Parts: sequence; C-alpha cells; structure tokens
Amino acid sequence: MNTRSDRSPADRPFAARSSVDRSSADRSSAGEQRTAMAEALAALPRVVDLLAARAEEHDRDATFPYQGIEAVHEAGLLTLTVGQRFGGQGGTLAETVRVLAELGRGDASVALVTACTLLLHAEQERSARWPAAAYRRLLTESRRGPALVNTLDAEPGRAQQLRARRDGNGWLLTGRWSGCTGAEALAWMVVRAETDEPQPRTGLFLVRGESPGVEVDPVWDQLGLRASAGHDVVFTEVEVPAEAALGLRPVQSETGPADSGAGPDPAAAARTAWRDLALAAVQLGVGRAARDWLVRFLNQRTPANLAEPLGTLPRYQVALGEVESALIGAEELVAGLAVRIDAGEAGALERTGSAQLLVTRAVVDAVQRAVALTGSPGLSRRHPLERYLRDALSARQHGRCEDAVLAQAGRATLARATRSRGA
Repeated sequence: MNTRSDRSPADRPFAARSSVDRSSADRSSAGEQRTAMAEALAALPRVVDLLAARAEEHDRDATFPYQGIEAVHEAGLLTLTVGQRFGGQGGTLAETVRVLAELGRGDASVALVTACTLLLHAEQERSARWPAAAYRRLLTESRRGPALVNTLDAEPGRAQQLRARRDGNGWLLTGRWSGCTGAEALAWMVVRAETDEPQPRTGLFLVRGESPGVEVDPVWDQLGLRASAGHDVVFTEVEVPAEAALGLRPVQSETGPADSGAGPDPAAAARTAWRDLALAAVQLGVGRAARDWLVRFLNQRTPANLAEPLGTLPRYQVALGEVESALIGAEELVAGLAVRIDAGEAGALERTGSAQLLVTRAVVDAVQRAVALTGSPGLSRRHPLERYLRDALSARQHGRCEDAVLAQAGRATLARATRSRGA
C-alpha cells in the first residue's frame, strides 16, 4: 500500500507544481467573478480536446490523469462552484452540468473526479458545513494548484466502515473505505465515521489526504472509468482535531428527519439533487462522445460493395436518429431540472433520482446501439467506442441504487394519491 504522507515530491505532481493562480477563487467583485466564469467556459473546448487526446492512454494503463486535472484547474473549471461570498465564480447547477457533460466528452474519469470537488464547493456555498478556517485553507490550496476533494459518505442502509475513537480533545480515525474516487490525488477527504462511544454518534470528519496514517491500497482495476483511481483508502489512527468533526449526532437519528415527523431535510435534498444531476451530466458526456464517433464512422466507412458511405443508407440514418433522440431527451431532462433547481423550485429536487436513472439507461442504450450498428470496429481497442461503453456501464455504480430510487418514487406517488383522495 502507498502511504500518502511518505511520498516524494515526484510522486505528487500537484504538490510539485507552482502554478499561477487561475482558479478565480479570490475574485473581489461580481463583475470579475462573471468574467472569470466566461473565461472558464470559453476554455472548455481546448480542455476537452486535451483530455480526449490522452484518455485512451490513461484507460489502457489505469493511470491517474494528473495533466488533465491540471488543465481543468488552470482553466478555472475546478473551482467553478466556489461561492461568490468566498470570492469565487458561484457556478450554478445549470452551469455545472454543462461543464461536466463537456468534460465527460473528453474523459469521463476526469469529469467524475472534477464532479466530486465541484459538489463540495457548491455545498459549502449553500450550507457552510466546513469550519471557516479549514475552508480558507482549502481555497488557498486551490489557488496554488488542483486541490481535489471527495466526500466518503455511506448511502442509507450501508454499514459504516470507519470508527472514530476519542483522543484528548480530538479523534483517531480507523478503518477502510472502498472505492474512493481520485484516492491517490486527494487533498482532502470528508469521511463518514461512527464513534466508539457508549452511545455511538455518526458524523463527517475532515481528513487531509497526506495525513499520517492514511494509506491508499491500489486495488482499482475496473472495466471502465479506469483512470478515476477509485482505490481503497485505509485509515490507521488518523488524527482529526475536534473542530474537524462535523454534525455529530446519535446513530439512531440517522433514520432521517422523516421518521420523526420533521419532514425532509432541505440541505440533504439539495445535496442529493446536485449529485444526481452531476453524475447524469458525466454520463451525457460519454453518450455524446460515442455519438460523435459514430457520426464520423458512418460518414467515412464505405464497404467494398457500396459506392457511398454507410451514412447515406436510410437504415443507418434511422439508427443514428434513435441514438440522437435518446440523447436529446436526456439532455433536456437534466438541463431543465437544473434550471428549475437553480430557480428554487422545491418540487424539482424530488425528481432528480428518477432523472439520473433515466439518463443512465438512455446513455447505456445509446452506446450499445452504436456498438451494435458498427459491428467489429465498434468493439476494437483501436477505436474509443468500446471504452465509451465500458465507461457508461461503470458509471452506474456511482449513482443511487436503482431499486431505492424506484421505491422512493413509488412511495411518493402513492402518498400523493392518498392526499388527493383525502382532500
């Protein structure tokens, strides 16, 4: 296993760089912030081209795309959602999904890693969960270079993997977390753990990626998203100061506010909605990349028994139309919900789980259609289409459990029907 704190500078590409501040995390006026946003969005095509140029290499070798993350950072995209009150661009959900979809076209692994950091900054703007001093430190690091963050929080019903033990005024964190996206390059981790007190509590603990006792077990060897470095992270009595333990509460209260009659937690609903649509956007990027390759293939492929490319045949035009229509529908669903959430429409928050599920199904189906349409070339490692299929299939594990999403939608539908009858 790799001990993060013992690595040499050569093994830490981000730490070894002394980059110019292009993160826009210290802009002083609204005008400067919006200018920074426009500059970041204008840089997207160049960044996407750079990611696409090296995506095959990182997929083949399962190596982390440090250069790609650096490009995202230097364009100001990695801090897109830093709130304006913190001197950032204050990117909306609509802008966030647009950026992630474009990054997904270049390299889905880079888009996924970027999403984790963007979601953290967006949540800090909404709820300020991090202590002020810790967040200032993160922003300072973001000005110096890419400062990646991931939140390791269990879904309801998933067994806790980490334990926190009292040590003076602070805590010692011990355990293993499997499948931590970007594990080898994270500046910070926000980790869900349960205390070992007589009456256990659970909460989030802020952990520096290079803290003594943090080790990365490089076990990530998946079918797709191979460059996302979703390794296991092992914590061995990692020291966490008391102020870095957030929202500690009795374990039994984790059943949720709804069980106590208090109604849904708005902060949690917003957090889940942003994550749902961010993951859907990454998937959309994969779908668009597959569509783009399919169009080039149909325009260039001319079988020996035909005088014109395959794209001139009605059968292939109809098949391409199926792919395009599915992606258009998925894009409109994500974009529409993002705008509604940005506008503060509470009802939109309840729909993002179903939207993410539908988008994932649409993208997987579209890429599978493209593979079926192209035959052997579509499955060849010489072309990227098979990688897009692997990425689309693998991205499903990062979303909410399908059965849980469907059950929640079913219960909500039944509850609405009950209320309607009683009205």
